[in-house]
Amino acid sequence: MIGKTASSAIASLAVLGMVSETAAGGRAVECYEQVNRPAVYETVYENVLVSPAGQQVESVPAIYGTRERVVQIAPARVSYEIVPAITRTIYRTVKVDGGFSWEWRVINGRKVLCKIRHKARYQRVAETVVVQPERQRRVVSPAEYESVAEEVLVQPEQRRIVNFPATYQTVARRVLVREGSSRWRQVRVPRHCRF
Repeated sequence: MIGKTASSAIASLAVLGMVSETAAGGRAVECYEQVNRPAVYETVYENVLVSPAGQQVESVPAIYGTRERVVQIAPARVSYEIVPAITRTIYRTVKVDGGFSWEWRVINGRKVLCKIRHKARYQRVAETVVVQPERQRRVVSPAEYESVAEEVLVQPEQRRIVNFPATYQTVARRVLVREGSSRWRQVRVPRHCRF
């Protein structure tokens, strides 16, 4: 930096001396021109972290289904019932009157007991007869069943850890490779151009 300042000062003095001498009608001994060297930049690509790696807990809810099941709603049972008797009506002819009877009579002033013959008389009579007597019968009622739907667990609730990687992004940026500079360079002045 000190060398740069010194060369700038020398160049300034040389130019001032040249101007004053030239203006005074003198002859140029040395000439210098200013040379600027621009700064050099370069594009650099680098990966930058957008989001860090991490973990996340995910919950998977339980899964339920429906299952049909047969259940007993009433047990088997035994009961008894009365079976009434079976009867039949039959008809038959019966003698209702006739034959002999005794009665008192008065014959020739005397009271005598006489056997009297009566004419037979018949009548048709209905009679109920038991064909099968009354009885008790055993009745067995089977158990009763019903199909019911019930909810069952197919898969319990689960928790799992999901890992996710860090994400990066490529970013371009310009970086200074070399700073710009300015220096003085001596210029050869042709003989015929000298003042």
